[in-house]
Amino acid sequence: MSEKVLMKGNEAIAESAIRSGCLCYFGYPITPQTELAAYMAKRMPKIGGVFLQAESEISAINMVYGVAGAGKRVMTSSSSPGVSLKQEGISYIAGADLPAVIVNVQRGGPGLGGIQPSQSDYFQATKGGGHGDYHLIVLTPSSVQEMADLTSLAFDLADKYRVPAMLLADGTMGQMMEPVLLPEPHDVTVEKSWAVCGTQMKREHNIINSLYLSPEVLEKTNFERYERYKQIEENEVRYESYLMDDAEYCIVAFGIAARVAKNAITAMRKEGIKVGLIRPITVWPFPVKPIREAADKVKGFVCVELSMGQMIDDVKLASECKKPVVLCNRAGGMIPSVDQIIETTKKMIEGGAR
Repeated sequence: MSEKVLMKGNEAIAESAIRSGCLCYFGYPITPQTELAAYMAKRMPKIGGVFLQAESEISAINMVYGVAGAGKRVMTSSSSPGVSLKQEGISYIAGADLPAVIVNVQRGGPGLGGIQPSQSDYFQATKGGGHGDYHLIVLTPSSVQEMADLTSLAFDLADKYRVPAMLLADGTMGQMMEPVLLPEPHDVTVEKSWAVCGTQMKREHNIINSLYLSPEVLEKTNFERYERYKQIEENEVRYESYLMDDAEYCIVAFGIAARVAKNAITAMRKEGIKVGLIRPITVWPFPVKPIREAADKVKGFVCVELSMGQMIDDVKLASECKKPVVLCNRAGGMIPSVDQIIETTKKMIEGGAR
């Protein structure tokens, strides 16, 4: 039986990836995720894996494309500006229907912004980010334990659906240290019939490509891919419901914001205010159904974000605007406080928040 170990979130991601069968890592250092790359640099040579610090983020994501095409588990990581540089390559990987894991430990922006935590890459992660019609599976941890657990899940889901998966964390999660139970190492040497890995003259050549010169073929491919996305939306939505059974008001938050929100809920419950939380764990696919069901029971929603308000659009769509949805936010690397969440909730109750 494994014992819990004290680890930084960035390190937990790296070790979980290794235990999940990732033997290839390509990246480029950027705060606040550099510890992840440093951990991989130490561990990969010891287990017969490959660590390569590329000359740029663009090079790194294209190396990921190559290894993914060979059917091996592969990962890259970066922070907000670096992930922006990877977007063309991510679109190519999605267009070639390849599984890979991309980690974004978010920092403030736009531009170079700052190195403090943020959630302002939500649009980029959930609405595509690169060019064309595609989705990533996007997982949002709110503890170091989930940094490990969701990394392992990201590899499994990426392989299952042949879709790139993203772990969307923030600087707080990456730097925070907590006890974590790491996954047991597991064998993932399943042969992938579509991979480009040599035929030994036993089958026809496989081709990995995202170029379709025939518009009819490209359209057909996109429709087929969206059938897979539909399966993901039906089967892979993950969320946490906290004190929602009797809730009259619902907070929606993910990541570090959800942890602060739970403390605010505890304080408000002591005052007799019935507040609950829906915490998306997948932000694509988004937990539409539980929010839609909550909209039939609660009097309003408070969306807590480390951004100028991005997830709030999905909350409004999911709730079909049946009830008011207000924003409680900080930006630029700041985190909403318990008092701010309580104040915003009470203003909504009094009809003063918009």
